[in-house]
Amino acid sequence: MIASVARRLGVFALSLLAASVAIFFVCQALPGDPARILLGDGATPEQIAAKAHELGTDRPWAIRYVTWLAGMLRGDFGTSYASGVSVTSLIAPTLPVTAWLAVFSLSLAILIAVPFGMLAALKRRHWQGLVVSGAAQLGMAIPAFWAGILLSIAFGVALRWLPPNGYVPLTTDPIGWARSLVLPVVSLALVQAAVLIRYVRSAFIEVLSEDYYRTARAIGWTQGRAMVRHGLRNASLSLVTVLGLQLASILVGAIVIEQVFVLPGLGSLLLNYVRQKDVMVIQGVVMLLVLAVLAINALVEISYVLIDPRLKPASQR
Repeated sequence: MIASVARRLGVFALSLLAASVAIFFVCQALPGDPARILLGDGATPEQIAAKAHELGTDRPWAIRYVTWLAGMLRGDFGTSYASGVSVTSLIAPTLPVTAWLAVFSLSLAILIAVPFGMLAALKRRHWQGLVVSGAAQLGMAIPAFWAGILLSIAFGVALRWLPPNGYVPLTTDPIGWARSLVLPVVSLALVQAAVLIRYVRSAFIEVLSEDYYRTARAIGWTQGRAMVRHGLRNASLSLVTVLGLQLASILVGAIVIEQVFVLPGLGSLLLNYVRQKDVMVIQGVVMLLVLAVLAINALVEISYVLIDPRLKPASQR
């Protein structure tokens, strides 16, 4: 088991290194000279050259990459070209906002998807299953930002039950913080839950045809008890894979949701500095998002060993 985990961690490290190379060289290849952008069109070549030397953009790409990589290993993502502020200090206050949004959205999506997906599988030939499947299909067709706009208009503007946009820090007002996250979390979770319901339904339909489920039913267990006792464990392997993919999708969707609800998260930070063509901030935020996605995939692969006994060494089964 230890060897299997170590092998997956090695793959994670190599993938992260390859991603850092790709992100760095793609960002550096973007059109526009940072020194010229900062100084404006009226700058002389001498001023541009001096500014490029100050920013370090006149050095070879390989040296700049190694410097950037070494800094990241120390937790330093560089310095913003536009503001001169450390990229790490720009990311730090926005990271909790995106993290809360992603974790709460995925948790709510799971709480919705598992019971309704199980219901859709057990009642697939009845009206209940058809209603759940139809609602999931409809939810998959609705973009998260559109759901966010509709919820904001309905509950924030018309009914005024919740704030339509804005963010309150947790340390300032815990109740206001929770209220400011309700609509963004629900907007993102409903769309993701619709996708998950389809996967959960398919996974449990496969369980219904297995011998262990039929045996449990034959000895008098109810459908729900047999599904919870045997179905969840055996369907969890495929569900964990889907959850890993969906969390990556939630991180991407959070960028749009943050714009709809004016949340000061990583997505808003990224888009603000994309407009300013600040390569250092773009590199740092994208690298952090890629790190999160790769870490999630690594945890999913490691969880396979814990969930599926067939992947464990014979001595540990």
